[in-house]
Amino acid sequence: MAIISSKKQSPQPERPDENIFFASEKKTSYKTKKSQSQSESAELDALLAVEATTEEKGSNQNEEKIRPQRLDEYIGQKDLKEVLNIAISAAKSRKESLDHLLLYGPPGLGKTTMSLILAAEMEVNCKITTAPAIEKPRDIVGLLVGLQKGDILFIDEIHRLSKMTEEILYPAMEDFRLDITVGQGKTSKTRSIPLKPFTLVGATTRVGSLTSPLRDRFGIIQRLRFYEVDELSLIIIRAAKLLNTDITEDGAEEVARRSRGTPRIANRLLRRVRDYSEVKKLTPINAEVAGEALELFNVDPLGLDWTDRNLLRTMIENYNGGPAGLETMAAATGEDAQTIEEVYEPYLMQIGFMQRTPRGRVVTSAGWRHLGFSPPDEQLSLKL
Repeated sequence: MAIISSKKQSPQPERPDENIFFASEKKTSYKTKKSQSQSESAELDALLAVEATTEEKGSNQNEEKIRPQRLDEYIGQKDLKEVLNIAISAAKSRKESLDHLLLYGPPGLGKTTMSLILAAEMEVNCKITTAPAIEKPRDIVGLLVGLQKGDILFIDEIHRLSKMTEEILYPAMEDFRLDITVGQGKTSKTRSIPLKPFTLVGATTRVGSLTSPLRDRFGIIQRLRFYEVDELSLIIIRAAKLLNTDITEDGAEEVARRSRGTPRIANRLLRRVRDYSEVKKLTPINAEVAGEALELFNVDPLGLDWTDRNLLRTMIENYNGGPAGLETMAAATGEDAQTIEEVYEPYLMQIGFMQRTPRGRVVTSAGWRHLGFSPPDEQLSLKL
């Protein structure tokens, strides 16, 4: 069946399955060949008139304020910056659009910021959307048709694209064209619509969830790594200047140590420390003030919050450090099992406080000592 136009054509509610690129079984008849042609043209015009519903501006103005605008302002990710510098210079010299780029890694490392920087460096527009927001084929069609030459389309969480939307992207990424079907049943026809050359920047936290056909169509695939303390300190000092906050180098370092290697968390903690210093009238923000503020917000020197420590403490006190199953931990702590697995466990494993074994989760000796407990003389072997 043809894609349904965004215009209201019937008082009956639109059915979700009517927006796919397949002919329906419903019988249709056309009085004349002329009326058939007019109907197809109207469908095509309506489809092309669909406008993107996403906003290019970020919802958080404060976050936009402290984002770097140019590649030389971007702190960290040295290898990624070198690769992109070469790609930008090459594209500019040939007067072409950038090759499609896939960025993957944990959340909060600057994938969206990098797409905005690429647009600024290439002097083009950047349209930002998320895969869950692209519910119907006409949504991605409206976005693609509205792109100008060289524009960047940023799709966050691209691994969550629907199969139909993904298939529409294949010819768009390779040949800069859209293959769509208009009409119904035996009268349906395929039309190819040329697109202006553009760059698709995809971001994902689960690169393994992308299908091979989509992943292979990206010319540049880069991973974003966690930041070092010295890199985060520079980010915090820069953000503090933009927020008109007075902070010392040791104060920035104290915030950086508790930021889990993530700029997004560093900027969030900086705002909380700023609030504390303004209310308590403690300026400038040094290491002592930053430490007091973050202790008030239950963020310890390694960046663990109350829930992280509660998870470890429950395993130590109730299960002698493990092994304990995921569902058992969820029931004991009152947290959702998926939240534990995707939000809390990765960082605890990264810093070596927890390990996953075939028999369940186990708190390591470092985790015992961090909470002030003495680890048992002989911990249960982690081997099978």
